[in-house]
Amino acid sequence: MKLVIQRVTEASVTVEERTVGRIDEPGLLILVGVTHTDTDADAAKLARKVLGLRILNDEKSVLDTGAPVLVVSQFTLYGDARKGRRPSWSLASGRAHSEPLVDAFVTALREGGAHVETGEFGAMMKVASVNDGPFTVLLESADLA
Repeated sequence: MKLVIQRVTEASVTVEERTVGRIDEPGLLILVGVTHTDTDADAAKLARKVLGLRILNDEKSVLDTGAPVLVVSQFTLYGDARKGRRPSWSLASGRAHSEPLVDAFVTALREGGAHVETGEFGAMMKVASVNDGPFTVLLESADLA
């Protein structure tokens, strides 16, 4: 799994003019991509890491502050544009595999004590955010011990 984590002052996701997820206070916007080899264990491991990551103001974590999290699935994180002019999506997992893993990641965050809002899996979403800092961190399950 691949995460793009942004510290934000606010963020929202709309689908067809309807807001499906929103955080109105400082927290994290997390874009989540899934590849074919990812597992529930990867989702749980990344959720634990995110909960304790000290990237909020005053080097605090979501667990320290109770900051909200907005999770948005984004298969394009596994796009490969190294060759040609069109990205290849072959590294991105299909819906049958990736949707349950994004759900497992969200569940693990919630079970860890976070307030989590989400986008809508597979929908054409409009994501709005105000990046705080700007502060962005990339995490991959393959990089965690």
